[in-house]
Amino acid sequence: MSKPLFNKVLVANRGEIAVRIMQTLQEMGIRTVALASDPDLQAEHVRMADEVIHLPGQKPAETYLQGERILVLAQALGVDAVHPGYGFLSENATFAQGCAEHGMIFIGPRPEVIREMGDKIIAKDKMVEAGVPVVPGWSGDLETDFSVIRAKADVIGYPLLVKAAAGGGGKGMRLVHQASELEAAFSAAAREAQSAFGDARVFLEKYITRPRHIEFQIFGDHHGNVVHLFERECSIQRRHQKIIEETPSPALTPQLRNAMGNAAVKAAEAMGYTNAGTVEFIFGEDGSFYFLEVNTRLQVEHPITEMTVHQDLVRLQVQVAAGLPLPFSQDDLRQDGHAVECRIYAEDPARNFMPGVGTLDFYRPPQGPSIRLDSGVREGGEVTVHYDPMLAKLVVWGKERQAALEKMSWALSRFAVLGVPNNVEFLKAIIDHPRFRAGEVHTHFLEENPVDLKPVETPIAAILAAGLSSHILRSRVGSATPRVQEEHGIFGTTSGGFSQTLSPWAQGGAWRQLVCQK
Repeated sequence: MSKPLFNKVLVANRGEIAVRIMQTLQEMGIRTVALASDPDLQAEHVRMADEVIHLPGQKPAETYLQGERILVLAQALGVDAVHPGYGFLSENATFAQGCAEHGMIFIGPRPEVIREMGDKIIAKDKMVEAGVPVVPGWSGDLETDFSVIRAKADVIGYPLLVKAAAGGGGKGMRLVHQASELEAAFSAAAREAQSAFGDARVFLEKYITRPRHIEFQIFGDHHGNVVHLFERECSIQRRHQKIIEETPSPALTPQLRNAMGNAAVKAAEAMGYTNAGTVEFIFGEDGSFYFLEVNTRLQVEHPITEMTVHQDLVRLQVQVAAGLPLPFSQDDLRQDGHAVECRIYAEDPARNFMPGVGTLDFYRPPQGPSIRLDSGVREGGEVTVHYDPMLAKLVVWGKERQAALEKMSWALSRFAVLGVPNNVEFLKAIIDHPRFRAGEVHTHFLEENPVDLKPVETPIAAILAAGLSSHILRSRVGSATPRVQEEHGIFGTTSGGFSQTLSPWAQGGAWRQLVCQK
């Protein structure tokens, strides 16, 4: 057995991404160290780790975002590398630099690249220099006379976006339809940017009508090799957050895929990029594409790339961080089949997607060929208010797009959750939508195609049965010889979530499969 590339790696994250990273590290013979806040002491990623660093507290600011404190504790445990996952400190250049200062390797790009790409104005200027197409726009000093800004906006044309230079997640962003709205939108975006990022700088950008959001997975090593691992279609978004992703994109011809892939590689080369990253593009209805931003980390949606190119991206990250060259060239890479990912959240679609909290009284994800679940929770676990409400990522693969969508629809219909509200039925409604099936997607798809969330009438038996404790439900469903008949009542909860207010019997699907006598 060969010696592991690293002895011990700290996974500076939590939830499903921490679990997913640890699996690959342990497969590689590397010991894993987890971080655990007070609410996470019994979490899946903590149970899975070889060692644990306890961070007393609950909120991210007092636990998972305490970069220097985390590094000091990791150094004391003999950690020799740190994987940041996504979110939290993953795109924090100071944290990446701190890893080196404490004698640990940061499994990601160089700190200076993180810093440059975190500033959207600098990133855009760098892409212009590299010859990568960018959206027409203007960036300048906030002290610029507003008459000059107004004139620049007239040249760009309306509608346009005011965007935060250090922004993300839709914060510090305003859509401006006409000149009379510009000054108020500019000021509001700057205030929000200052509050969210401590940086009030904003810039103007031409608004592309009905755009698609298409990103390319890039990878670079320390030997000058750079490749892309094809695209991901991420156009189904809610409040600027992706909820369904797929690859290949139904919009790209081989010629467009090649052109965008070459642009992504050109962008990576201009940065001197190493490790995993993503070059994101806006794709117009006319087939034009423009650079949007670079994410200097592993993406939430990386599993669909793994399923279609048959590569473990976390393993590649570790190998590159250890100084090994990429084990393939661009010509070696091929896409095989079609993959789709749905993000399962503890949120209530019937109540404006309010995040849900509580105990996962019942948690039964679907299983089957070419179905993958990346999850950081288990039945009986607690969903708290302190962290992102994502429960899992459900991923499926098919030989072609329609087969993958049919598999995803089937899998969602058999994803059973009780105890917290969830978006499973909402996701299935999107997957089954005729326009989605036809590939007619863009970033405003949900605004133009609202999903019907009318609840099914719940029989009185369900209301009465809701008073039963969850352990009775589990004992009946989990019995070795279940013989629960429909006329004996319907089990549910009173948590008020979209899934839970509907009768499992009225919905059929997962509940009939789980509870009815075989």
